[in-house]
Amino acid sequence: MEKIHRNTEDLPLLVLASSSPRRQQLIHLLGLPVEIETSDVEEKVEAEWTPAHAVEQLARMKASAVVEQREARQVQGLVIGADTVVALEDQILGKPTDDTDALRMLRMLQGRAHDVYTGIAFMDMVTGTVLVRHRRTRVWMRQRTDEQLLSYIATGEPRDKAGAYGIQGVGSTMVDRIDGCYFNVVGLSVSLLSEMLESFGIETP
Repeated sequence: MEKIHRNTEDLPLLVLASSSPRRQQLIHLLGLPVEIETSDVEEKVEAEWTPAHAVEQLARMKASAVVEQREARQVQGLVIGADTVVALEDQILGKPTDDTDALRMLRMLQGRAHDVYTGIAFMDMVTGTVLVRHRRTRVWMRQRTDEQLLSYIATGEPRDKAGAYGIQGVGSTMVDRIDGCYFNVVGLSVSLLSEMLESFGIETP
């Protein structure tokens, strides 16, 4: 893809369209000024969507919703949306609806490998440029007993996590190994984010 050459004095303001504290923490690793703005987007996955298509579509929807909000206020920016799903043999596991659902998901993942997909969407409100990509990481889980799973669920950590676990928290005890970007599993691949920023003429360390 050709780089979009921009005057460095006219770089857009970065706007992260996410309420996730994990994504907010990760984007700040780049050392760039970032605004946080959220919107209410229904994270509905269509039955025919592949995991890769799902995260790209949902990331785009989140970014688009914030673009609309900012257009209404007549403020510009380079809006970034992101979404993460866990996929077990292409079956998408989103966030659990309750603790029972979390147990169901965790049982499915035990002793097996699955894939974590995170999509990132950029929408430049100045040029109208849209860039959407995704990254996949393979994760192998340890075998755990129901008692151990219930103990983990009792921590409350699985409730807002795709696949009902958080690799950056207590859920790390269930992970045997990964192949790919660790931050992608957390919820935002910093390396992919950096690559995409370079397409807009924004260099990162």
